[in-house]
Order: sequence, then structure tokens, then C-alpha cells
Amino acid sequence: MTQLEIPALSKAKLKQYVKLHQKKFRDAEGLFLAEGLRTVRELSLNIPDEEMLVAILIREGEPDGKRFCGTHKGKVFSIHERECSQLSGTSTPQGIFGVFRQLSQTETLVPAGGGKLAKSFIVALDDVQDPGNVGTILRTAVWFGAEAMICSSGSADRYNSKAVRSCAGSIYGIRHFGVERLDLELQRLQKLGYSIVSASLDGKDFREFTSWPEKQVLVIGNEANGVSEPVKTLADRLVRIPHSGSKPGVESLNASVSAAILMERMVL
Repeated sequence: MTQLEIPALSKAKLKQYVKLHQKKFRDAEGLFLAEGLRTVRELSLNIPDEEMLVAILIREGEPDGKRFCGTHKGKVFSIHERECSQLSGTSTPQGIFGVFRQLSQTETLVPAGGGKLAKSFIVALDDVQDPGNVGTILRTAVWFGAEAMICSSGSADRYNSKAVRSCAGSIYGIRHFGVERLDLELQRLQKLGYSIVSASLDGKDFREFTSWPEKQVLVIGNEANGVSEPVKTLADRLVRIPHSGSKPGVESLNASVSAAILMERMVL
């Protein structure tokens, strides 16, 4: 199929998709926008079903876009350079976009097996505000086999364009949802037998723990302020990652780096 055979995106659809840069429209439509060949390719390969893919938009003359024409017939559309700039969340448009459906919203997590599993691992974000951190932690949680990721109302939107880029297509790899009160959700999970492990500069060196609970929730706090007090008081364990030398060269680790270090120790 040549580029000329790809139908042009209508003005109405363009207007609808450009609005997906705003959270209120993403939530109202139940859609999100992804940009870049790698991200769109990974998302299209990992969608739970074909209905989760709404459209793939390809800049005219973009050679890498042709691969989608045979696998997603009827959902591929061409766009002009000006339309590409309107859709892009970056200063240099990559020329390939995907419009996908969000996962169905879950009010509370029902762990697999009704919470009766002998082993389970969940990640919780307590006001992690950088969408890049949120996306990276989500991808890392998928890698380490987490059952779900819970986000407080103050955490960045998982469907923000930067978060989608950072998780590089892993957004369908794990259940994730937001809650108004993270402390209440953690209390509910504790009643199901989960131990709450919170990252904190006031905690104990994580290397001193020789074993970890079979059912556990790792809480990662805000980049500047750490875990909030209501959540901190619930923790069964407060853990910290020690620095090298007598004095740290930086104030703290990046939230996504801390999450990865702790996940590796807690899960493997």
C-alpha cells in the first residue's frame, strides 16, 4: 500500500485527538495519545484486544509508518506536517501517532485470587508528580511482575504523553488505577494480609532485611517530600537506600531509580 492509498484524517477527528493532550478530555473520551514509532509499535503489539486501538496517524512520506497498514486495516490515516505539529507533545514531531483506549477504571484493587494468593506484589505511588517517573516506575513494575500499580490523586496522570513515552508501551502490561485516598486503600490491603513497605529517608537500610513478606505493597513517595504522614504511619516497614561515603553527593535518588532498586530486592 502506498502513502497515497492511506485515507486522510478528517478535521473533526484531528480536533478530537488534539484535545487528548488535556487530562479532562482524555478521561471524558476514555482515550489517550501516543507518539513515536517505538511507543506506538509496542502499544499496538500489547493491546488486550484490537478494539483498544482506535487509530494510527502517519505523517505523509513517513517510511516507518507503512508497516502498520497491513496489520491494522481501516485504522491508519495520513496527516500533513502542520497537523503533525498540532498533535505532537514534543518540539520535534516524530511523525507517527497512535490513539488508544484507556484501561477500564477500577475503584479498588481486587487482587488475583481475591487476595488469597500466597504471594503478591503491588506498587503504590504517593503523589509522584513527574509523569516521566510515573511511566518509568510502571514499566519497571511490569518487568518485576507486579500485580498492579495504585496512584494517589496527587500523582501524575498515567496517560500523560510523557508518562506514555516513559513506559514505552508497557501501559497495558499491568493493572493501574487512581484512588482519592491512598491511605484508605492501603488499610484495605492490610486487612487482606498485605504488608506496607514505604521508602523513607528515616527508614532502615533495606539491605538489613534478610526476607520480605509474601504479600507486600511498595510505596514510593513524592519527589520532594517523600511519603505523606498518613501513609507513613501505616507502614509495616520503612526502608531507605543508603548512600556511599560519609556524606551524600546529592540530596536524594530519583524516585524511579529508588523504586527499581527496591523492587529488585523485594521481588527477586
